[in-house]
Amino acid sequence: QPKRKAAFGSVGRRIPYRILHVINQDGESLGNMHRAEALRLMDERGLKLVLLRENVEPPVYRLMTGQQIHEEQLKLAEKKKASPKPGVVQKELTFSSAIAKNDLETKSKQIALWIEKKHHVKVTIRQAK
Repeated sequence: QPKRKAAFGSVGRRIPYRILHVINQDGESLGNMHRAEALRLMDERGLKLVLLRENVEPPVYRLMTGQQIHEEQLKLAEKKKASPKPGVVQKELTFSSAIAKNDLETKSKQIALWIEKKHHVKVTIRQAK
């Protein structure tokens, strides 16, 4: 199986940066410190270091309990579910103004099925000759 990057989780002891900005479990800034000092603090308090922002200088890490990490993962999962899907299917039907009654009923049933399946439906009505 291909390795996939974890969206949010404890970093453990592998920290590629020398200087880190550390935030404690209550959200208060502890300032910039060397990675060895941050690891010592992590061991003393029995917490885990989690990368919050990587693209800033120095990168921001937070000390968290296992429960806090779990709650953050649940929040991210909820946000991901709520975001719109990139591959939304759009269906299109064209009606003539001279459509027969049975054809109209058949097409309207088809539209109802597509809407149940959460497809976007576009209906075009054109004038008969």
